[in-house]
Amino acid sequence: MNASTDSAGVPDASRSDVTAKIARLVEERGWNQEDFARISGLNRHTVRQILQPGGDRRLRNATIGACARALGLSVNDLRTLPLERLLRRIQSATPPDGAAARARGFEQATQPELLAWLERNPDRAQQMNGEEIDELLSLQGTGGPLTAFGVEHFVELIERKRRLIHQLHAIAGTEYLDLLEQLVNLLYEKVQPYKDRV
Repeated sequence: MNASTDSAGVPDASRSDVTAKIARLVEERGWNQEDFARISGLNRHTVRQILQPGGDRRLRNATIGACARALGLSVNDLRTLPLERLLRRIQSATPPDGAAARARGFEQATQPELLAWLERNPDRAQQMNGEEIDELLSLQGTGGPLTAFGVEHFVELIERKRRLIHQLHAIAGTEYLDLLEQLVNLLYEKVQPYKDRV
């Protein structure tokens, strides 16, 4: 090992490049430090060191993996693709209709709890795409699920699904695609209605 590589054999210049890419991609997503810490599962101190301008923090592989998952990228793509290409990918993945979907949510929300949640959580509401807003709107009604379980419960479910989909995309870009496909097929068979049984 020489001075220009770390213990994993990754060049130090490449590590600082990854840190700069992460900071720029987080900025492109419109996330603040708290948002990124929550989404990535990293502690706030680590996130602050990654996102501070000119930060020369050397990141552990696990930290890079958590950042890649949060951004919906594979670790390999985060390390190797140029920033411009990653930005295009993030821009195409970010729902362009976030503000429009949120506005539609305000227009069509009839339940006071849903309106109050949209007002209290503008950043989280803006991350929702049209389908997610439609899902929330469909749960309204007197005695409906939003009343029984609360808006926050269903928003957390929607956010969990979104994170899971991002993680699936990241895993699908690795050597674990075959294993992922087997697991998904197995689970999918379990949740399907009995087609052949009468």
